[in-house]
Amino acid sequence: MLYNSILIPIDLSHPEAAHTMFEKANALRAEGGKITVVHAMPDIPAYVTSEMPDGFLPTTIRKAEKSLHDMVAVAGVRADVKILTGQAPRAILSAAEDENADLILVASHRPGLADYLLGSTAARVVRHAQCSVLVIR
Repeated sequence: MLYNSILIPIDLSHPEAAHTMFEKANALRAEGGKITVVHAMPDIPAYVTSEMPDGFLPTTIRKAEKSLHDMVAVAGVRADVKILTGQAPRAILSAAEDENADLILVASHRPGLADYLLGSTAARVVRHAQCSVLVIR
């Protein structure tokens, strides 16, 4: 089965699976289909941002966006890049709806005890997505 709209969330602190995810997305994309690569940045409380230097957040967002663009370019994939804000699972699911995604390709690291108790981002996306989800290890 080929997909018309594939969403790939990338955790920039764990980019190891990105290349594999891009290859898989290219193989699963229908002709004329689109790939959207996203990164979710957590919301930062106002009391924390008030202590940050001017321009810190916009600079951080630009750096994250550049990192995603660089990953996409190195992989040779044609994709849109977006930076999301909020809790990663919620932001990813919202982006999937906004993009009308019919597949979310999400990476999962080897789970530790905390993941069994709290649930990883990938597990939450799998449980709540309204479209197909492919988990890459």
